[in-house]
Amino acid sequence: MRASLRAVLLPAAVLLQAALFAAVAPALSAAGREVAVTFDDLPGPPGALLSTDVAGLRENTRRLLATLSAHRVPVVGFVNEGKLFLEDEGPAEVAARTSVLRMWTDAGFELGNHTYSHHSLNRQPLEEFEADVVRGEPVTRALLAEKGRTLRYFRHPFLQVGLDLDKRRAFEAFLAGRGYTVAPVTIDNDEYVYAFAYADARRRGDDALAARLGADYLRYMETVCAFVEDGSRRLLGREVRQVLLLHANALNADLFGRLAEMMQARGYRFITLDRALQDEAYRRPDDYVGAWGISWLHHWELTAEKPARLRPTRRAG
Repeated sequence: MRASLRAVLLPAAVLLQAALFAAVAPALSAAGREVAVTFDDLPGPPGALLSTDVAGLRENTRRLLATLSAHRVPVVGFVNEGKLFLEDEGPAEVAARTSVLRMWTDAGFELGNHTYSHHSLNRQPLEEFEADVVRGEPVTRALLAEKGRTLRYFRHPFLQVGLDLDKRRAFEAFLAGRGYTVAPVTIDNDEYVYAFAYADARRRGDDALAARLGADYLRYMETVCAFVEDGSRRLLGREVRQVLLLHANALNADLFGRLAEMMQARGYRFITLDRALQDEAYRRPDDYVGAWGISWLHHWELTAEKPARLRPTRRAG
C-alpha cells in the first residue's frame, strides 16, 4: 500500500516541483532586466499630437520630459530636422520649434539623427538618403555642442535597413565615417497606431475612448515585453539588454509614467543606450535586408536561419 502510494505521489511531487519552477522562472529571469528607452520623430509626430503649433509641441514635450525625469529614465531622442522648417513659417517660428528640441538637452537628454525628411532607405537612392542624413545634422549638432556633447547615434526611419546587402553595408560605412553608431531596436511595437487614435479621441473630447485606448495600450505593451523577453531567451539563452522604441506623442506624454511602472514591475532598470549596446549580442552577425522594418532580435533570428516570429498584434477596435 505504502509502495503503491509512493509510486503515485512521487511523480506528482516531481510534476508539482516542475510547475513551481516554471512559475518562478520568469521572476528569476526578471532579475537584472535592463532597457534603454528611445523616442523617435522629434520634436513630435504631427498626427499623434493634440496640436502641432509651437505651444502644443512645447506643452507635450514639457509633460513627457517631466515624467522621464521623475522616473530617472536616460533617453535618446531622434530628430527629424525637417519638422522644424514648415512651409509658410519664418525664422522666428524655426527658432521657436528649435527651442522645443532644446528642452530635451536642457533636461539632460541626448539627441540623435533620424534623417531630415524621414524617408526610407529601402525606397530612396543611397546618395539621396545619405544627403538627407547630412541635412538632418546642423541644428542637432549645435544643440548638443551647447552641452559639450557630440552627435553620435543614428536611427533608421521605419527601421528599414535596405533591400540588398551591398546598399546596407555601404550606408553603414557612410555612417561610421561620420562618427555615427546605429541605434538598434529590440522592443519594436505598434505604439504609433494607438497614438494616432488616442490623439484623435483627445482632440474630439472623447475622454472615455481615450481612457480605453490608454488602458489597452498598457496591456498591449506588457504583452510585447513578454513576447520579446521570451524571444530573447529562445534565441540567446538569456535576455539581452533591451532597446525600446517609442515616439514623442500625446499618448506617451500622458501614459509613459504608467508604462515605466509596468516595466519596473517586470524587473526592468532603465539604462543608457551606450550601456545597452555594450551587450555582446549587438555584435552578433546581422545580414538582414528586406521590405520589413523589424527588430534586431528578428535580424539575428533570420541571419541565423531561424524563422522569425511575428510580434503580438494590437486588438482590433
